[in-house]
This record gives sequence, structure tokens and C-alpha cells, in this order.
Amino acid sequence: MLFRQMKYFIAVADCGSFTEAAEQCYISQSAISQQIRSLEKELGVELIHRENRKFFLTPAGEYFYSQSKGLLDEVGELCRETVRIGQADETELRIGYLRCYSGQELHQAVAAFSQLYPEVGIRILNGTHEELYDLLRFGKVDLIVSDQRRAFSDQYVNDSLAYCACYAEISTRNPLSSGDFVEIESLKRTPCILISSKEQRHTEQEYFQNTIGFSGRFLFAESLEEGRLMVAGNRGFLLIESVGTLPPPRESVKRLLIVQNRKELRRNYCAFWRKEQTNRYIEEFAHILKELLQKN
Repeated sequence: MLFRQMKYFIAVADCGSFTEAAEQCYISQSAISQQIRSLEKELGVELIHRENRKFFLTPAGEYFYSQSKGLLDEVGELCRETVRIGQADETELRIGYLRCYSGQELHQAVAAFSQLYPEVGIRILNGTHEELYDLLRFGKVDLIVSDQRRAFSDQYVNDSLAYCACYAEISTRNPLSSGDFVEIESLKRTPCILISSKEQRHTEQEYFQNTIGFSGRFLFAESLEEGRLMVAGNRGFLLIESVGTLPPPRESVKRLLIVQNRKELRRNYCAFWRKEQTNRYIEEFAHILKELLQKN
């Protein structure tokens, strides 16, 4: 049995016409009919029942059609991935993550993945939610680890990793630091420090103000380190999301659970990648990261 014969059979079933299928496959109608008869002869069953100028798929034909489509899709992906690996000097996995990410599991996942696949180079980029989305959309990264801010799209694999709590890292000089948690409403008098590039400050502020509900003033830092130095100087509180295991807060800093109406403020973190670019390296890295997050 040839993959070409399966392709011809699928074309006939999809087009509902031997003539149109032949044109689509760039062969003659007699040739495509002969190939399908050869396929039926090899299988020993009738796939297409012909009546005068009409035809329909037999139950065996329906089964063969549904299974063949999936198989040919897998073969196509196999060929594309083989060519990609063969043409690349080094296979590379490009991962994007949020600038404000503070957990340990991403680093552990990179180490575990590199041990399993030493032939794959890993390139790491960071950014705000919107910057990561654009990197993924335009093919600059293979996978991003980010928070969910939109309804899931069918164009992407949307693998939920963890629903995480939100914390405020705040100076012990701030009166709010006396408790173990803080209501979001109580934070409005303390500036909220967000980690963002200059270009994305307005977008980030708009999201945390209008969607999450922070109603106070906003300050910005380019990096997590800069944000934590601002907290040490009692300039505001730094919003931290517990995606995995967080390092202990620094001296003179308290980490408070943020609640809203006495319920934890929680966010959904996911691994996103384009469905059409799925390969085993992307899936394996996402699986490793997810296992680490769920374990811890």
C-alpha cells in the first residue's frame, strides 16, 4: 500500500467526485480510479461502492478515510520536522517567560530538559504578557509561559500549568506588613510596582487597574531586581504571583497574600504554543514544567 493511494482516496472522498479529485492531484481520472481499485484489491474490501455515475463510501471506506487522514497528517508533520532538524545547524527551543516571574521551577525545567535532550539548544527571552504574545504570534519563540488574559484561541495549545495566588512584597516599615494577608482595597494608598518595559507601561497599568482591580498609583521597574530594590526603599508594594516555589522574601520585606473580599486573588498561568508548530520538544518541556509546578 502506498501513501499516494491513500492520498488519492482521501481526495475522492473529500471532493465527492473522481474528476475533481483527479484535477486536484494532477493525474487523469482513469489513473486515480485505477489506483483506488488497486488499493481495494490489496485490502480485499470494497472502499467505494459505485452505482452508475454515483458512489458512496462503504463502512470500511468510512473507517479507512477517518484513519488515513490522521495518519497522513502525522506523516506530513514527521517529514516537516525531519527537514527542519536536518537543515538546522543546531536544534533550538525558544522559550519566553514573564519579566515578573520569580519561581524556581522554570530554571529546574530548563536543567531537566537539557539533561534529557543535550542536542537541543535553549534560548530564553522575557517580556510582558503582550510582548510575549507578539513574540509567539510572529514566530520569534516556540513556547511562552504567561498568565491568561484572553479567552483561549483554537490556534494555540493552551496548557494550564497552575492557578496561583497573588502576593504583595512590601517593606516592613509599611503598617500593612503587620498581618499575613492584605485586602486589595487596603493597598490603594500604597503604589503598586509593576515590572514592565517603557513601551508596555500603559497596557500593564490598564490591565491591573481595570481587570484585576488595583485602584492606587502605579510605579514601574524594568526588572524584578529593580522592583525589589524599590520595595526595600519603601516606595511601594511589588506584585508577585506564586507560580511555583518562591524564594524567601528579603530582609526588611514582608510577603502578604492578597485577598479580595477575604478570598485569595488567583490567576491562571499557562504554557502557550502554536498548534501548527507543535513538536515533541515543545510538548516535553511543557510536560516537565507542569510536573514540577504540580509537585511543588
